[in-house]
Amino acid sequence: MFFHPLDIPILIAFGLSLWASFRVRGTFNKWAQVPVGSGMTGYEAARHMLDANGLYDVPIEPVQGHLSDHYDPIHRVVRLSEPVYYESSIAAVSVACHEVGHAIQHKVHYPMLVMRHNMFPVVNFTSGIAPLMILAGLIFQQFNFLLGLGIIFFSAAVLFQLVTLPVEFNASNRARDLMVAEGYISNIEERGVAKVLNAAALTYVAAALISVLELVKYIMIFNNRNEE
Repeated sequence: MFFHPLDIPILIAFGLSLWASFRVRGTFNKWAQVPVGSGMTGYEAARHMLDANGLYDVPIEPVQGHLSDHYDPIHRVVRLSEPVYYESSIAAVSVACHEVGHAIQHKVHYPMLVMRHNMFPVVNFTSGIAPLMILAGLIFQQFNFLLGLGIIFFSAAVLFQLVTLPVEFNASNRARDLMVAEGYISNIEERGVAKVLNAAALTYVAAALISVLELVKYIMIFNNRNEE
């Protein structure tokens, strides 16, 4: 079967994902031109937020790349892209504080983050082998059990993406609340922060939607073959 009824929703989801990627870049670039009233750079805001939450031992490192910002839970370090690390803008402070939000989650053992970390070794393995099994199962119908195994492995990756959603939204909410409370941004500037963080969150939503639709598609194909 070369066409499946879910292919159209999947294509629409892919389109949404592409749009979300362009939007997050465009939104970041727009608010990167707007200076933050506190005058803080991304590094300064992140450092202040870490210290205010007792995370004095968590370093902040600049890294190359655009929107390559992340929190490394293994080495317990916040890594900020150079535009975020050095610049004093609403976009830079927003992204920097979002990553600190993950560090705070780590400190307080936020349940969804803990689950995500525990799942990572398994997903790291299954996400690599699942596509091969699914492809083999789709091509060679007599080996439908390979499709079944691929679906099981792919399910782990989908669950990982779904767990990632509350982790990202929670980190953004923590960042916004603390940024206002600590005076890194004003109430007026909170609108810009929300624009930046919501645009980034949409990319995770789009990716999760694609994965869920693909999983449902493979399950339907597997079930239809077993009924034949």
